[in-house]
Amino acid sequence: MTPQASGSTPAATTSRRSKITPEREQEFFDAVLDQLREHGYEALTMEGVAARACCGKSTLYRQWRTKPQLVAAALRAGRCMKLATVDTGTLAGDLRAAARIAADTSGRDTRLTQALGHAVLSDEELQSALREALIEPELAAFGAMVDRAVARGEITADHPAAEFLPAQLMGVLRIRPLLEGEYADADYLVRFVDAALLPALGLTTPR
Repeated sequence: MTPQASGSTPAATTSRRSKITPEREQEFFDAVLDQLREHGYEALTMEGVAARACCGKSTLYRQWRTKPQLVAAALRAGRCMKLATVDTGTLAGDLRAAARIAADTSGRDTRLTQALGHAVLSDEELQSALREALIEPELAAFGAMVDRAVARGEITADHPAAEFLPAQLMGVLRIRPLLEGEYADADYLVRFVDAALLPALGLTTPR
């Protein structure tokens, strides 16, 4: 089986994946993340992951077809995808909850982002895989927070600051290590929400 193999149906793919236990799948993902941290994206190979996970290369290709798809799946599994479950009843509460969730994986996510390096910008297939697995679900979660806030009358539907919420919160998460030499913990991110995001939205309710 090669990464270019075709003819599989969704049902067939589901059938193949069901043969691998969640524990075994996590071993594959751990091998991917270890390779990323140690060598970066460009040096990561399906052969290297297979050797570390003690499996045949064909096993990986049957499940994920390409290196970008495997990397994206490993990153998604390694991130706690809780944003979609946030609903505190207020936009301020939702953003603070999102900040705490982001802080849970701050150091780990930032190291992996650094390991991916310029490949994220230069490899279109990797970009596509990451958008589908990670970025679009997060954007959808932020969009749902804003939609609920509009429905409650907290902000207007055309509020100019709303579209920048994901870029600001996720951006400060990744830039703090460069600016201050520290990862963004929960206290830092919640203070950022209170000092920067809420005033920009016209929300200044106390914590």
